[in-house]
Amino acid sequence: MGAREKALALHARGFNCAQAVLGALGEYTGLDEQTALALSAGFGGGVRCGEICGAVSGAVMALGLCFPWNDPENAAARAKITKLTMAFTKEFTQAQGCIRCFDLKRAGGHPCGELIAWAAEHAEESIKNNR
Repeated sequence: MGAREKALALHARGFNCAQAVLGALGEYTGLDEQTALALSAGFGGGVRCGEICGAVSGAVMALGLCFPWNDPENAAARAKITKLTMAFTKEFTQAQGCIRCFDLKRAGGHPCGELIAWAAEHAEESIKNNR
């Protein structure tokens, strides 16, 4: 089962978009499911205020864990996560219209499952292609 299917299964169990995406990418991030779900719990619903889509937040968290920039002197690591994050958010925006939860749900009519599936699949591809 790929990240897309895992993410949709987590969402079907009642977890939010960020939890579904980050939880589905555990084989890459090294996070166990409980930690991933706890870490991303507050990011659903656009950080609970309708802003950045939780599926995007979960994917960006996964990218950060897979391509860490945790040393301020490591310019290469900083450049890599910046590039990957910018590419991911650009592709998401091109595919879905924007990255703002409120606009995606209300104005765009995008169901969460569609956004979760896209984000999990594309984050998994980005991780695999950039290792």
